[in-house]
Amino acid sequence: MGRLGFSTTESARPLILGVLGMLALSVVLAEQEGENLSGLSNNPDRAIFAVRENGTTCLMVEFVVKFLVPYDVLALNGIDLITEQAPFTLPRSAEIEGKCGSTESEIHITWKNNAYNFSIHFSKELRNKGIEVWKMSKVQFVYDTSETSHFINAYNPGKHTATTHRLSALVTPTGRSFVCIAQQTITLISSDHQKGVTISMYDIQIQPFDIASDFVFSEPYKCITDQRERLEETLPLVLGLILGLVIIITLTVYHFHLKLTASQSQLPRDRSMYKNM
Repeated sequence: MGRLGFSTTESARPLILGVLGMLALSVVLAEQEGENLSGLSNNPDRAIFAVRENGTTCLMVEFVVKFLVPYDVLALNGIDLITEQAPFTLPRSAEIEGKCGSTESEIHITWKNNAYNFSIHFSKELRNKGIEVWKMSKVQFVYDTSETSHFINAYNPGKHTATTHRLSALVTPTGRSFVCIAQQTITLISSDHQKGVTISMYDIQIQPFDIASDFVFSEPYKCITDQRERLEETLPLVLGLILGLVIIITLTVYHFHLKLTASQSQLPRDRSMYKNM
């Protein structure tokens, strides 16, 4: 009888194909997509964006974002340069991409055919006493001064990148969403001659990790600015109530004092006159 021969390559091929198939399947299953939900907001400037993984929300932001970008224009003498400021708001019609992870996540927002790209990076870290928090760790803004709707007569137009350095903002306990009505301002340094690009965000609610329900933020964590402003709003009311209570107590004491004084004045001061009668 002849010996049965087996080829190592032939026998391993089905295993290799199976592994590749599983890897391809895992890539499909881990597919992440961005969704623009801004139409749900009643505020015409407030954008709502979400990143979803496997059909479940893993990152969500709601905010109004305003940019103030300096750029150069040529002076009338044709020699000197003048710095102008281009103000504009993040459009609600922007396109979304993002990545979710257990300790790192990010969202990329683009508009005007990629003339603008606004990226926010988030990360988790352990603080004192083993408390885990998440924070905004990096913000980057790519803009093109040849885009004439905001940059008029820009000198030497082209793309520039503005970014933060060692950012630690919106620090929030894990499992909660950051909420802030007050304005939060971040300054980025641009590749355009180190100009400072100002990004202002307000009416914010952000959660980049641990979203328990699809499209639903977890318990809010209010920013210190909102807490301070609320205290400033309620403090006059509390002081007014205390002052009113003091006035009522004072009037009550005064009323009883008058009644006591009146009853004492009805008694004769010298009772010897009754003895002589």
